[in-house]
Amino acid sequence: MIQKIIPTNVITGFLGVGKTSLIKALLQHKPEGEVWAVLVNEFGEIGIDAGLLDSDSEQIQIKEVAGGCMCCAAGVPMQVAINQLIAKAKPDRLLIEPTGLGHPKEVLKVLTQPHYRQVLAMKACVTLVDARKLNDSRYTEHEIFNQQLQVADVVLASKADSYPASLITELAKYLDLITPTGTTLQSTDTDTDTDTDTVPIMPWSLKLAAELSVSIMSLLERPHKGSTLTNAISSENKPTILRPSSPSVKAPRLIDINYSPLFSEPAAELSSGQHIEFDERGLLRKTNQGDGFYSCGWVFDPSYEFDFDKLLGFIKSLHVPRLKAVMITEEGIAGFNCVESELSIVELDDAMDSRIEILSMSEIDIESVEVALLGLSSRLGL
Repeated sequence: MIQKIIPTNVITGFLGVGKTSLIKALLQHKPEGEVWAVLVNEFGEIGIDAGLLDSDSEQIQIKEVAGGCMCCAAGVPMQVAINQLIAKAKPDRLLIEPTGLGHPKEVLKVLTQPHYRQVLAMKACVTLVDARKLNDSRYTEHEIFNQQLQVADVVLASKADSYPASLITELAKYLDLITPTGTTLQSTDTDTDTDTDTVPIMPWSLKLAAELSVSIMSLLERPHKGSTLTNAISSENKPTILRPSSPSVKAPRLIDINYSPLFSEPAAELSSGQHIEFDERGLLRKTNQGDGFYSCGWVFDPSYEFDFDKLLGFIKSLHVPRLKAVMITEEGIAGFNCVESELSIVELDDAMDSRIEILSMSEIDIESVEVALLGLSSRLGL
């Protein structure tokens, strides 16, 4: 039986804005002795973000839902994952990271249903946004990009050390335009009060993490305003919205990296290298498509070892909007996180297999990429 109501924050933002990096920073600054649970949702089918979080602490429990927005299929994948996390971790706080192409309004709708009110205390919905994207109509005309800002209780200007402060001012103006009537936005890097009549905007970047994490931790305590977006934006102020066609929605698959999966057989398939049904080459490939984006991901069995330098050169040559990978190389296990031209690499302690996922706004030449990846590796013991 649940003995406490769990403070819960949704961390949202478009693809590649740095949600996982923010969560890693928050986990590093969580109060000592508290158990935090993290639910991660990915657009792609393979599931990589949980590996990039790379936590083996018993005080941090991570669960992943891959293959599309977890609020689809009546929110069942998300509800199952939340129930399992709560039962397993009994957390002091729950962080939920929807996919960058997820529908945050629907996620919040599920989380605020009556049967969750005695379990979850909905706190601030934190939205990350790269202010440079305001100059790109692919973002400002995308419904999900705007919806993520409209539901925000706190806005973080992500990667703020990469552009002038004047762009944060422009971000405030844009938020004034698209947010519900009556919402006042306040740009600040120090405001940590709980005045819910304002939506604070703070700069954020990994370089500022140590300096700003205490303030952001305080902002997590702000209550979620829970305002409806229906008819909130007047027709004369509403920005043009792209509504790309998408195939029929399929239910995402649950991947549990902490304990045996309980949701479905496909969940077991990707939760551990030893359960994946590889082909005769020791390879598994998965694709997805929706909201104007395409994804393709590969899992290579543990016998594959990649040439780090060649792999790095190949990743840099792809020029795709988004790439994530956890790869076993001759130099160790490396995590790659690429957003357009910005690539970060981290050393990881462990991996059951090698995984790489590409997201693109045009169809991916899957066969050519696969041939190239195979050419960058050798199979040990074979």
